[in-house]
Amino acid sequence: MAEIKNYTLNFGPQHPAAHGVLRLVLELDGEVVQRADPHIGLLHRATEKLAETRTFLQNVPYMDRLDYVSMMCNEHAYVMAIEKLLGVQVPERAQYIRVMFDEITRILNHLMWLGAHALDVGAMTVFLYAFREREDLMDCYEAVSGARMHAAYYRPGGVYRDLPDRMPQFVVNKIRNERAIRELNVDRQGSMLDFIQAFTERFPGYVDDYETLLTDNRIWKQRLVGIGVVSPERAKALGFTGPMLRGSGIAWDLRKTQPYEVYDRMDFDIPVGRNGDSYDRYLVRIEEMRQSNRIVRQCVDWLRKNPGPVIVDDHKVAPPSRVAMKSNMEELIHHFKLFTEGMHVPEGEAYACVEHPKGEFGIYLVSDGANKPYRLKIRAPGFPHLQALDEMARGHMLADVVTLIGTQDIVFGEIDR
Repeated sequence: MAEIKNYTLNFGPQHPAAHGVLRLVLELDGEVVQRADPHIGLLHRATEKLAETRTFLQNVPYMDRLDYVSMMCNEHAYVMAIEKLLGVQVPERAQYIRVMFDEITRILNHLMWLGAHALDVGAMTVFLYAFREREDLMDCYEAVSGARMHAAYYRPGGVYRDLPDRMPQFVVNKIRNERAIRELNVDRQGSMLDFIQAFTERFPGYVDDYETLLTDNRIWKQRLVGIGVVSPERAKALGFTGPMLRGSGIAWDLRKTQPYEVYDRMDFDIPVGRNGDSYDRYLVRIEEMRQSNRIVRQCVDWLRKNPGPVIVDDHKVAPPSRVAMKSNMEELIHHFKLFTEGMHVPEGEAYACVEHPKGEFGIYLVSDGANKPYRLKIRAPGFPHLQALDEMARGHMLADVVTLIGTQDIVFGEIDR
Protein backbone atom coordinates (compact mmCIF):
# COMPACT_ATOMS: atom_id res chain seq x y z
CA MET A 1 0.00 0.00 0.00
CA ALA A 2 1.29 3.43 -0.92
CA GLU A 3 1.44 5.76 2.03
CA ILE A 4 -0.96 8.72 1.73
CA LYS A 5 0.80 11.94 2.70
CA ASN A 6 -1.61 14.74 3.51
CA TYR A 7 -0.07 17.88 4.92
CA THR A 8 -1.53 21.14 6.15
CA LEU A 9 1.10 23.78 5.70
CA ASN A 10 1.40 27.38 6.83
CA PHE A 11 2.80 29.52 4.00
CA GLY A 12 3.68 32.90 5.50
CA PRO A 13 3.03 35.40 7.01
CA GLN A 14 6.82 35.74 7.33
CA HIS A 15 7.69 34.19 3.98
CA PRO A 16 9.84 36.24 1.57
CA ALA A 17 7.58 35.28 -1.36
CA ALA A 18 4.31 36.13 0.43
CA HIS A 19 4.59 39.79 -0.68
CA GLY A 20 3.48 41.23 2.60
CA VAL A 21 1.67 39.62 5.49
CA LEU A 22 -0.23 36.92 3.61
CA ARG A 23 -0.88 33.74 5.55
CA LEU A 24 -1.84 30.87 3.28
CA VAL A 25 -3.07 27.65 4.82
CA LEU A 26 -2.27 25.04 2.19
CA GLU A 27 -3.73 21.55 2.16
CA LEU A 28 -1.30 19.33 0.28
CA ASP A 29 -1.33 15.81 -1.07
CA GLY A 30 2.41 15.19 -1.14
CA GLU A 31 3.56 18.30 -2.99
CA VAL A 32 0.32 18.93 -4.88
CA VAL A 33 -1.98 21.70 -3.63
CA GLN A 34 -5.54 20.51 -2.88
CA ARG A 35 -6.73 23.74 -1.32
CA ALA A 36 -5.33 27.20 -0.59
CA ASP A 37 -6.99 29.29 2.11
CA PRO A 38 -5.74 32.92 2.26
CA HIS A 39 -5.90 34.49 5.72
CA ILE A 40 -5.81 38.27 5.60
CA GLY A 41 -6.16 41.13 8.04
CA LEU A 42 -2.68 41.08 9.58
CA LEU A 43 -1.93 44.54 8.14
CA HIS A 44 -5.36 46.09 8.77
CA ARG A 45 -4.91 49.78 9.58
CA ALA A 46 -8.57 50.88 9.41
CA THR A 47 -7.87 53.40 6.64
CA GLU A 48 -11.55 53.67 5.68
CA LYS A 49 -12.57 54.37 9.28
CA LEU A 50 -9.66 56.77 9.94
CA ALA A 51 -10.68 58.75 6.85
CA GLU A 52 -13.96 59.66 8.57
CA THR A 53 -12.03 61.50 11.30
CA ARG A 54 -9.70 63.49 9.03
CA THR A 55 -10.39 66.38 6.68
CA PHE A 56 -10.52 65.68 2.94
CA LEU A 57 -7.03 67.09 2.49
CA GLN A 58 -5.52 65.21 5.44
CA ASN A 59 -6.65 61.92 3.89
CA VAL A 60 -4.45 62.29 0.79
CA PRO A 61 -1.31 60.83 2.47
CA TYR A 62 -3.34 57.80 3.66
CA MET A 63 -3.87 56.90 0.01
CA ASP A 64 -0.13 56.58 -0.64
CA ARG A 65 0.12 53.96 2.06
CA LEU A 66 -2.51 51.64 0.57
CA ASP A 67 -0.65 50.15 -2.35
CA TYR A 68 2.78 51.48 -1.45
CA VAL A 69 4.19 50.61 -4.90
CA SER A 70 1.61 52.67 -6.86
CA MET A 71 1.40 55.73 -4.66
CA MET A 72 0.16 58.49 -6.98
CA CYS A 73 -2.42 56.28 -8.71
CA ASN A 74 -4.15 55.76 -5.34
CA GLU A 75 -4.18 59.52 -4.71
CA HIS A 76 -5.59 60.07 -8.19
CA ALA A 77 -8.79 58.07 -7.60
CA TYR A 78 -9.34 59.80 -4.25
CA VAL A 79 -8.94 63.37 -5.53
CA MET A 80 -11.11 62.54 -8.56
CA ALA A 81 -13.94 61.43 -6.24
CA ILE A 82 -13.70 64.74 -4.33
CA GLU A 83 -13.62 66.71 -7.60
CA LYS A 84 -16.78 64.94 -8.79
CA LEU A 85 -18.63 66.10 -5.67
CA LEU A 86 -17.15 69.61 -5.78
CA GLY A 87 -17.77 69.96 -9.52
CA VAL A 88 -14.37 71.60 -10.11
CA GLN A 89 -12.58 71.62 -13.45
CA VAL A 90 -8.90 70.68 -13.14
CA PRO A 91 -6.51 72.87 -15.21
CA GLU A 92 -5.27 71.19 -18.38
CA ARG A 93 -1.61 71.31 -17.39
CA ALA A 94 -2.42 69.57 -14.09
CA GLN A 95 -4.26 66.85 -16.01
CA TYR A 96 -1.20 66.21 -18.18
CA ILE A 97 1.07 66.14 -15.12
CA ARG A 98 -1.28 63.63 -13.46
CA VAL A 99 -1.34 61.38 -16.52
CA MET A 100 2.46 61.56 -16.79
CA PHE A 101 2.92 60.62 -13.13
CA ASP A 102 0.28 57.88 -13.34
CA GLU A 103 2.33 56.27 -16.09
CA ILE A 104 5.64 56.82 -14.27
CA THR A 105 3.95 55.09 -11.32
CA ARG A 106 2.82 52.21 -13.57
CA ILE A 107 6.43 51.71 -14.70
CA LEU A 108 7.61 51.87 -11.06
CA ASN A 109 5.01 49.27 -10.07
CA HIS A 110 5.79 46.90 -12.93
CA LEU A 111 9.55 47.17 -12.28
CA MET A 112 8.97 46.20 -8.67
CA TRP A 113 6.66 43.36 -9.75
CA LEU A 114 9.14 42.09 -12.37
CA GLY A 115 12.12 42.14 -10.02
CA ALA A 116 10.24 40.46 -7.15
CA HIS A 117 8.47 37.92 -9.38
CA ALA A 118 11.74 36.88 -11.05
CA LEU A 119 13.47 36.69 -7.65
CA ASP A 120 10.69 34.48 -6.25
CA VAL A 121 10.98 32.13 -9.22
CA GLY A 122 14.77 32.07 -8.88
CA ALA A 123 16.30 34.74 -11.17
CA MET A 124 18.46 37.20 -9.25
CA THR A 125 19.80 39.57 -11.92
CA VAL A 126 16.49 41.08 -13.04
CA PHE A 127 15.83 42.37 -9.53
CA LEU A 128 19.05 44.40 -9.59
CA TYR A 129 18.34 45.72 -13.10
CA ALA A 130 14.79 46.77 -12.23
CA PHE A 131 15.88 48.64 -9.13
CA ARG A 132 18.47 50.58 -11.13
CA GLU A 133 15.63 52.07 -13.22
CA ARG A 134 13.34 52.53 -10.21
CA GLU A 135 16.00 54.75 -8.69
CA ASP A 136 15.70 57.29 -11.53
CA LEU A 137 11.92 57.42 -11.30
CA MET A 138 12.03 57.67 -7.50
CA ASP A 139 14.22 60.75 -8.00
CA CYS A 140 11.36 62.26 -10.07
CA TYR A 141 8.95 61.60 -7.18
CA GLU A 142 11.39 63.21 -4.77
CA ALA A 143 12.08 66.22 -6.98
CA VAL A 144 8.40 67.04 -7.36
CA SER A 145 7.07 66.27 -3.86
CA GLY A 146 10.03 65.98 -1.49
CA ALA A 147 9.32 62.30 -0.75
CA ARG A 148 10.62 59.24 -2.57
CA MET A 149 7.54 57.11 -1.97
CA HIS A 150 4.63 58.69 -0.11
CA ALA A 151 4.37 61.74 -2.31
CA ALA A 152 0.99 63.31 -1.36
CA TYR A 153 1.43 65.28 -4.58
CA TYR A 154 -2.09 65.23 -6.05
CA ARG A 155 -4.60 67.67 -4.60
CA PRO A 156 -8.33 68.17 -5.10
CA GLY A 157 -8.33 70.60 -8.02
CA GLY A 158 -4.88 69.81 -9.43
CA VAL A 159 -1.41 69.05 -8.12
CA TYR A 160 0.64 70.50 -5.26
CA ARG A 161 3.06 72.47 -7.45
CA ASP A 162 4.49 72.72 -10.95
CA LEU A 163 7.41 70.61 -12.15
CA PRO A 164 10.81 71.84 -10.91
CA ASP A 165 13.25 73.57 -13.28
CA ARG A 166 16.21 71.53 -12.10
CA MET A 167 16.94 68.03 -10.81
CA PRO A 168 18.98 67.27 -7.67
CA GLN A 169 22.63 66.50 -8.46
CA PHE A 170 24.94 63.80 -7.12
CA VAL A 171 27.97 65.10 -5.23
CA VAL A 172 31.48 63.68 -4.91
CA ASN A 173 31.82 61.29 -1.97
CA LYS A 174 34.10 58.56 -0.57
CA ILE A 175 32.62 55.91 -2.87
CA ARG A 176 32.58 57.78 -6.20
CA ASN A 177 35.19 60.11 -7.64
CA GLU A 178 34.58 63.25 -9.70
CA ARG A 179 34.54 61.45 -13.05
CA ALA A 180 31.93 58.89 -11.90
CA ILE A 181 29.76 61.66 -10.45
CA ARG A 182 30.01 63.67 -13.68
CA GLU A 183 28.71 60.66 -15.61
CA LEU A 184 25.83 60.21 -13.16
CA ASN A 185 24.88 63.88 -13.52
CA VAL A 186 24.82 63.95 -17.33
CA ASP A 187 21.00 63.86 -17.57
CA ARG A 188 20.51 66.12 -14.54
CA GLN A 189 21.80 69.32 -16.07
CA GLY A 190 18.42 70.55 -17.35
CA SER A 191 14.88 70.62 -16.04
CA MET A 192 12.87 67.70 -14.72
CA LEU A 193 11.20 67.30 -18.12
CA ASP A 194 14.67 66.94 -19.71
CA PHE A 195 15.50 64.24 -17.16
CA ILE A 196 12.26 62.35 -17.82
CA GLN A 197 12.74 62.62 -21.59
CA ALA A 198 16.26 61.20 -21.30
CA PHE A 199 14.83 58.33 -19.25
CA THR A 200 12.13 57.57 -21.86
CA GLU A 201 14.83 57.38 -24.52
CA ARG A 202 16.91 54.89 -22.49
CA PHE A 203 14.06 52.82 -21.11
CA PRO A 204 13.02 50.71 -24.16
CA GLY A 205 16.60 49.37 -24.27
CA TYR A 206 16.34 48.39 -20.61
CA VAL A 207 13.08 46.52 -21.25
CA ASP A 208 14.87 44.68 -24.07
CA ASP A 209 17.49 43.63 -21.49
CA TYR A 210 14.81 42.19 -19.18
CA GLU A 211 13.30 40.32 -22.12
CA THR A 212 16.70 38.95 -23.15
CA LEU A 213 17.09 37.54 -19.64
CA LEU A 214 13.59 36.11 -19.28
CA THR A 215 11.23 35.92 -22.26
CA ASP A 216 12.84 32.95 -24.06
CA ASN A 217 14.66 31.60 -21.01
CA ARG A 218 13.62 27.96 -20.83
CA ILE A 219 13.63 27.78 -17.02
CA TRP A 220 11.43 30.89 -16.83
CA LYS A 221 9.01 29.38 -19.35
CA GLN A 222 8.94 26.03 -17.54
CA ARG A 223 7.98 27.84 -14.33
CA LEU A 224 5.30 30.13 -15.89
CA VAL A 225 3.74 28.55 -19.00
CA GLY A 226 0.46 26.80 -18.19
CA ILE A 227 0.54 27.85 -14.51
CA GLY A 228 -2.61 29.47 -13.08
CA VAL A 229 -4.66 29.39 -16.28
CA VAL A 230 -7.84 31.48 -16.02
CA SER A 231 -10.34 31.45 -18.89
CA PRO A 232 -11.81 34.78 -20.12
CA GLU A 233 -15.28 33.89 -18.76
CA ARG A 234 -13.87 32.88 -15.38
CA ALA A 235 -11.70 36.03 -15.20
CA LYS A 236 -14.81 38.18 -15.65
CA ALA A 237 -16.83 36.14 -13.15
CA LEU A 238 -14.09 36.45 -10.52
CA GLY A 239 -13.97 40.25 -10.88
CA PHE A 240 -10.47 40.43 -12.36
CA THR A 241 -9.27 43.79 -13.67
CA GLY A 242 -6.01 45.15 -15.08
CA PRO A 243 -3.26 42.83 -16.35
CA MET A 244 -4.94 39.80 -14.72
CA LEU A 245 -8.01 40.32 -16.94
CA ARG A 246 -6.06 41.34 -20.04
CA GLY A 247 -3.77 38.31 -19.62
CA SER A 248 -6.89 36.16 -20.10
CA GLY A 249 -7.59 37.85 -23.44
CA ILE A 250 -10.09 40.59 -22.55
CA ALA A 251 -9.14 44.07 -23.79
CA TRP A 252 -10.63 46.07 -20.92
CA ASP A 253 -8.70 49.16 -19.85
CA LEU A 254 -10.35 52.13 -18.13
CA ARG A 255 -7.97 54.50 -19.91
CA LYS A 256 -9.67 53.49 -23.18
CA THR A 257 -13.17 52.37 -22.13
CA GLN A 258 -13.89 55.17 -19.62
CA PRO A 259 -11.20 57.80 -20.35
CA TYR A 260 -10.41 60.23 -17.54
CA GLU A 261 -8.12 63.31 -17.49
CA VAL A 262 -6.47 63.48 -20.96
CA TYR A 263 -6.13 59.76 -21.76
CA ASP A 264 -8.45 60.17 -24.76
CA ARG A 265 -5.74 62.33 -26.39
CA MET A 266 -3.00 59.76 -25.84
CA ASP A 267 -1.79 57.32 -28.47
CA PHE A 268 -1.17 53.89 -26.92
CA ASP A 269 -2.17 50.24 -27.31
CA ILE A 270 -3.68 47.72 -24.88
CA PRO A 271 -1.62 44.50 -24.74
CA VAL A 272 -3.75 41.36 -24.42
CA GLY A 273 -2.80 37.72 -23.66
CA ARG A 274 -4.09 34.55 -25.33
CA ASN A 275 -3.76 31.69 -22.87
CA GLY A 276 -4.55 33.30 -19.52
CA ASP A 277 -1.50 31.76 -17.83
CA SER A 278 1.29 33.32 -15.77
CA TYR A 279 3.53 33.67 -18.82
CA ASP A 280 0.90 35.70 -20.71
CA ARG A 281 0.43 37.98 -17.73
CA TYR A 282 4.19 38.51 -17.68
CA LEU A 283 4.17 39.45 -21.38
CA VAL A 284 1.21 41.81 -20.88
CA ARG A 285 2.97 43.73 -18.10
CA ILE A 286 6.23 43.94 -20.06
CA GLU A 287 4.37 45.48 -23.01
CA GLU A 288 2.49 47.81 -20.62
CA MET A 289 5.83 49.29 -19.56
CA ARG A 290 6.61 50.09 -23.20
CA GLN A 291 3.18 51.67 -23.71
CA SER A 292 3.50 53.72 -20.50
CA ASN A 293 6.83 54.97 -21.79
CA ARG A 294 5.05 56.17 -24.96
CA ILE A 295 2.42 58.03 -22.92
CA VAL A 296 5.05 59.69 -20.69
CA ARG A 297 6.84 60.91 -23.81
CA GLN A 298 3.66 62.46 -25.23
CA CYS A 299 3.01 64.23 -21.91
CA VAL A 300 6.57 65.59 -21.79
CA ASP A 301 6.18 67.03 -25.32
CA TRP A 302 2.88 68.73 -24.42
CA LEU A 303 4.08 70.07 -21.05
CA ARG A 304 7.13 71.69 -22.67
CA LYS A 305 4.95 73.74 -25.00
CA ASN A 306 2.08 74.66 -22.68
CA PRO A 307 2.75 76.51 -19.43
CA GLY A 308 -0.17 77.35 -17.17
CA PRO A 309 -1.75 76.90 -13.72
CA VAL A 310 -1.54 73.48 -12.05
CA ILE A 311 -4.34 73.89 -9.48
CA VAL A 312 -7.76 75.58 -9.47
CA ASP A 313 -8.05 79.23 -8.49
CA ASP A 314 -10.84 78.63 -5.97
CA HIS A 315 -9.36 79.29 -2.52
CA LYS A 316 -12.13 77.32 -0.81
CA VAL A 317 -10.51 74.25 -2.42
CA ALA A 318 -6.86 75.16 -3.09
CA PRO A 319 -4.56 77.35 -0.99
CA PRO A 320 -3.44 80.75 -2.29
CA SER A 321 0.20 81.23 -3.29
CA ARG A 322 2.72 81.85 -0.51
CA VAL A 323 3.35 85.40 -1.73
CA ALA A 324 -0.37 86.25 -1.76
CA MET A 325 -0.88 84.62 1.62
CA LYS A 326 1.87 86.71 3.20
CA SER A 327 0.81 90.01 1.68
CA ASN A 328 -2.99 89.93 1.77
CA MET A 329 -5.27 89.46 4.78
CA GLU A 330 -8.05 87.87 2.72
CA GLU A 331 -5.67 85.22 1.36
CA LEU A 332 -4.24 84.58 4.84
CA ILE A 333 -7.75 83.81 6.13
CA HIS A 334 -8.37 81.45 3.20
CA HIS A 335 -5.08 79.69 3.93
CA PHE A 336 -5.81 79.41 7.65
CA LYS A 337 -9.37 78.11 7.14
CA LEU A 338 -8.32 75.58 4.52
CA PHE A 339 -5.58 74.00 6.63
CA THR A 340 -7.40 74.06 9.99
CA GLU A 341 -11.04 73.40 9.14
CA GLY A 342 -10.58 72.03 5.61
CA MET A 343 -12.85 72.30 2.59
CA HIS A 344 -16.57 71.58 2.80
CA VAL A 345 -17.65 69.14 0.12
CA PRO A 346 -21.32 69.30 -1.00
CA GLU A 347 -23.67 66.54 0.11
CA GLY A 348 -23.80 63.50 -2.15
CA GLU A 349 -21.95 60.39 -3.18
CA ALA A 350 -19.43 59.68 -5.92
CA TYR A 351 -17.41 56.79 -7.27
CA ALA A 352 -14.17 57.46 -9.08
CA CYS A 353 -11.85 54.81 -10.46
CA VAL A 354 -8.51 54.74 -12.26
CA GLU A 355 -6.66 52.12 -14.28
CA HIS A 356 -4.21 51.41 -11.47
CA PRO A 357 -1.12 49.26 -12.35
CA LYS A 358 -2.83 46.29 -10.66
CA GLY A 359 -6.36 46.80 -12.00
CA GLU A 360 -9.37 48.98 -11.21
CA PHE A 361 -8.73 51.04 -8.10
CA GLY A 362 -11.91 52.79 -7.01
CA ILE A 363 -12.96 55.20 -4.28
CA TYR A 364 -16.61 55.39 -3.23
CA LEU A 365 -17.06 58.61 -1.27
CA VAL A 366 -20.14 59.77 0.65
CA SER A 367 -20.28 63.36 1.90
CA ASP A 368 -22.83 64.89 4.27
CA GLY A 369 -21.68 68.43 3.51
CA ALA A 370 -19.11 68.51 6.33
CA ASN A 371 -15.34 68.96 6.12
CA LYS A 372 -14.69 65.21 6.51
CA PRO A 373 -15.87 62.22 4.47
CA TYR A 374 -19.05 60.67 5.91
CA ARG A 375 -18.03 57.29 4.47
CA LEU A 376 -15.15 56.06 2.34
CA LYS A 377 -14.99 52.67 0.63
CA ILE A 378 -11.87 51.57 -1.20
CA ARG A 379 -12.16 49.11 -4.09
CA ALA A 380 -8.74 47.46 -4.04
CA PRO A 381 -7.78 45.66 -7.27
CA GLY A 382 -5.72 42.99 -5.48
CA PHE A 383 -8.62 41.75 -3.35
CA PRO A 384 -10.58 39.81 -6.04
CA HIS A 385 -7.32 38.44 -7.42
CA LEU A 386 -6.30 37.00 -4.05
CA GLN A 387 -9.79 35.53 -3.72
CA ALA A 388 -9.08 33.47 -6.84
CA LEU A 389 -5.80 32.07 -5.52
CA ASP A 390 -7.49 28.88 -4.26
CA GLU A 391 -8.98 28.18 -7.69
CA MET A 392 -5.74 29.02 -9.50
CA ALA A 393 -3.54 26.89 -7.21
CA ARG A 394 -5.53 23.62 -7.16
CA GLY A 395 -3.66 20.76 -8.79
CA HIS A 396 -0.39 22.71 -8.99
CA MET A 397 2.79 22.02 -7.05
CA LEU A 398 3.80 23.82 -3.85
CA ALA A 399 6.56 25.65 -5.76
CA ASP A 400 3.94 27.01 -8.19
CA VAL A 401 2.14 28.82 -5.37
CA VAL A 402 5.08 31.25 -5.29
CA THR A 403 4.69 31.83 -9.04
CA LEU A 404 0.96 32.47 -8.61
CA ILE A 405 1.44 35.04 -5.84
CA GLY A 406 4.01 36.73 -8.09
CA THR A 407 1.77 36.76 -11.17
CA GLN A 408 -1.08 38.29 -9.16
CA ASP A 409 1.15 41.24 -8.16
CA ILE A 410 -0.33 41.47 -4.68
CA VAL A 411 0.39 44.27 -2.21
CA PHE A 412 -1.15 43.90 1.21
CA GLY A 413 -1.57 47.54 2.12
CA GLU A 414 -4.59 47.78 -0.18
CA ILE A 415 -5.99 44.30 0.50
CA ASP A 416 -6.05 44.68 4.30
CA ARG A 417 -6.59 48.48 4.24
